[in-house]
Amino acid sequence: WKDLFFWACLSVLIGGHALCGSIEPSRDAAKGLQQAQNPPVSVSVLTNHIVLDNGILQLTLSKPGGIITGLRYQGVDNLMETRNEETNRGYWDLVWSVPPNKGIFDRFILLRGRSGFYTYGIFEHQEGWPDLHIGEARVAIKLSEDKFHFMAIADDKQRIMPMPEDRNLPRGQTLAFKEAVRLVNPINPELKGEVDCKYQYSKENQDNKVHGWISSDPPIGFWQITPSDEFRTGGPLKQSLTSHVGPTTLAIFVSDHYAGRDLVPKILSGAYWKKVFGPVFFYLNSGVNDTSKLWEDAKSQMEAEVKSWPYEFPASQDFPKAKQRGSVTGRLLVRDRYIKDADMLAGSAHVGLAVPGKSGSWQTESKAYQFWTKTDTDGTFSISNVREGVYNVYAWVPGFIGDSNFTQNITITAGSHVDLGELVFEPPRNGPTLWEIGFPDRTAAEFYIPDPKPEYINRLYLNHTNDRFRQYGLWDRYTDLYPSRDLVYEVGKSDYTKDWFYAQVTRRAGNGSNHYVATTWQIKFNIDRPAKDGSYTLRIALASAARLTELQVWFNDVVPPTTPRFTTGTIGGESTIARHGIHGLYRLLSIQMPGRQLFAGENTIYLRQTRSQGPFMGIMYDYIRLEGPPS
Repeated sequence: WKDLFFWACLSVLIGGHALCGSIEPSRDAAKGLQQAQNPPVSVSVLTNHIVLDNGILQLTLSKPGGIITGLRYQGVDNLMETRNEETNRGYWDLVWSVPPNKGIFDRFILLRGRSGFYTYGIFEHQEGWPDLHIGEARVAIKLSEDKFHFMAIADDKQRIMPMPEDRNLPRGQTLAFKEAVRLVNPINPELKGEVDCKYQYSKENQDNKVHGWISSDPPIGFWQITPSDEFRTGGPLKQSLTSHVGPTTLAIFVSDHYAGRDLVPKILSGAYWKKVFGPVFFYLNSGVNDTSKLWEDAKSQMEAEVKSWPYEFPASQDFPKAKQRGSVTGRLLVRDRYIKDADMLAGSAHVGLAVPGKSGSWQTESKAYQFWTKTDTDGTFSISNVREGVYNVYAWVPGFIGDSNFTQNITITAGSHVDLGELVFEPPRNGPTLWEIGFPDRTAAEFYIPDPKPEYINRLYLNHTNDRFRQYGLWDRYTDLYPSRDLVYEVGKSDYTKDWFYAQVTRRAGNGSNHYVATTWQIKFNIDRPAKDGSYTLRIALASAARLTELQVWFNDVVPPTTPRFTTGTIGGESTIARHGIHGLYRLLSIQMPGRQLFAGENTIYLRQTRSQGPFMGIMYDYIRLEGPPS
């Protein structure tokens, strides 16, 4: 595929030389005039390299590999890590199970007047080719270790980072898994005692728009900008890596992080499949020795890229332009007669278009495109620049359980506009709420998140109220809090922000032991007069489940060896606990409780996570509710 990769680059950069050397279609005359004053893009084909130069930066690609080997900018000969082999500097990183040896076209694009370069890939699988599983697809950029030490991934997530050698012995100590390292004797002594792990810097797709690195001498910023999520897998809440020690910057298209293997694209031999990943933009800025100003400029550039989507410059017919796309508008309402007689406005709800499927199927959809937005306070929404195709409308609303799946197919054609009018979401409900634990928002963030042990801190998150869960080793604090008996929650007395641990994990069997045991949590509640002939409903919304976990439920029974009243069977695969996350895939469990099984007075629900093969086995709850009989 490397030969095809090279020729694909040539088809755009040499065969399409007029495109690269001309002014990109502008949205206003001033922009066009500014670009006209910039020199055209030059392309030099050497024996082993191709050199692209637009007068602002110079990009060198290997030939025939198509790997970025050099990046010249602001008088610096090469911003890439030159101590790495040329094949390990800037490249498309693909992990697949059965390489078809064809069908992958990756393109790097340099435009006139742009302080950066674009890249996108077209993946194609013909009928009759072998089965194909794509475990990972991303672009990795390895920058100069000597220059780039400051990383920024958000307004409140910026810091000096460790050096790569700090992660190796004797400077670093590997912890429970290879990605997590305690800095024992780092080059920068101010970092001593901290934990570094790339998963501490993961972000949701909806927030993962810009991140990167800053060099202080000379002051240069290097940023990865993703202007659209349409080609990313798993929807807006899917979490992925950003930048991390290397210094490395990633553009993630496909990964199973925080979602499991169900999110991996699987294409069978008899199926035809094609998908365009990108374009994404790698932006460079300079001119001021102030990290905050370079970051603000990068955000401004990100906003400009978002407004320019879909781009006009891609030469491929597989990337439709704005006129070849359609739009959808509507208004979302919520109907729950146990809360309010009238329909309620669904403000701040997520509404999206994805291929037709079951409720919530968009979470593991990876082969097609998705288009998402959030509703205004009055429930109205607008989704623009939608590719042609047939879609279902999916939605969920903070404060309500379940997924809305409006199963009527929506057909989008070039230039079309579909007004859906009012859509009414009726969340699952059988009866009035008797009690509830948590808030239904698909995360475990509202529950008790402990402080990390002093020897395992990342100082970036010490004062982060919303990101406390990013600290290392929080799962192990459960044993510290409950060394001999498991969590007991008393409805009406306990406070879920203090008394409900953020994850039901295993417990160490003995101080310092590597042996773990399963845990059984209890919920105690009172009912004065249970309706013996009625049916109660227990709703359990899970925010995540580790690989090969199982949740079993009992009502007023003694736990094993008795048979549980409900079991999920084997579920999960998200690795959320180990990777410092607070949610993975959302699952809603609805369990019927016959009234005759309830007592007048105190009752107990037992929640047992049965698997105990290690410290990361466990589940996260989003929300639990007991509903009375219908009334």
